[in-house]
Amino acid sequence: MKLVVQNLSKKFEKKTVLSDASYTFEKGKIYGLLGRNGAGKTTMFNCLTSNLSPDSGEVLIQKDNGATHSATFDDIGYVFTDPHLPEFMTGQEFLKYFVDISREKIKDKVNFDEAFTLINFDENDRYKLIREYSHGMKNKLQILAFLILRPPVILLDEPLTSFDVVASLQIKNLIESIKKDHIIIFSTHILPMAQDLCDEIVILHNGKLSTMAESEGEDFENQIMQLLTEEEQNA
Repeated sequence: MKLVVQNLSKKFEKKTVLSDASYTFEKGKIYGLLGRNGAGKTTMFNCLTSNLSPDSGEVLIQKDNGATHSATFDDIGYVFTDPHLPEFMTGQEFLKYFVDISREKIKDKVNFDEAFTLINFDENDRYKLIREYSHGMKNKLQILAFLILRPPVILLDEPLTSFDVVASLQIKNLIESIKKDHIIIFSTHILPMAQDLCDEIVILHNGKLSTMAESEGEDFENQIMQLLTEEEQNA
């Protein structure tokens, strides 16, 4: 399976954020979408999920047999930087509600105790209102929902910045454990984080997507710095 982004463009008034951006993402890899703050990473994710309509271009899912179709809501899961959760519910209530409304898409029976244990969620916290959760706890709950749903493509917008060291390592291990069956793309402006977790780093600069042959070492880091500095000078 592949996620094919073809000539995606998006402009806000006079500012061009995406300019004929094209890239092919493959199942079984974790991709780091790297760019400076304001480069358009979140805009791109919103276009991939149809939360925003691109000005031009298309987003396709290509199956292993070569058949393609336009990406739909069912194909792509989006874990937001700022979690969008019903704060009047408890964590347990939300997860049960989420499973109920997604029943046709979830293949396996969900054991809620095991699910919460998977993200190291304290039992008492499961029964607190979500409005009482820290940002990190909300993010954990949001990520857990998509670990249960398992859409073919999972987008993670700055997923680890709200976690402490232990929680960050746990989530990283979870992401790595499911990557063989998914296309996972997470956005970040932190190069070491992308290098640590990702199989491939994709650079968003000047509205376009590109990759680098290497993913580590001083030369690679210098290339990244040069690209992103050029973007700033050309802005």
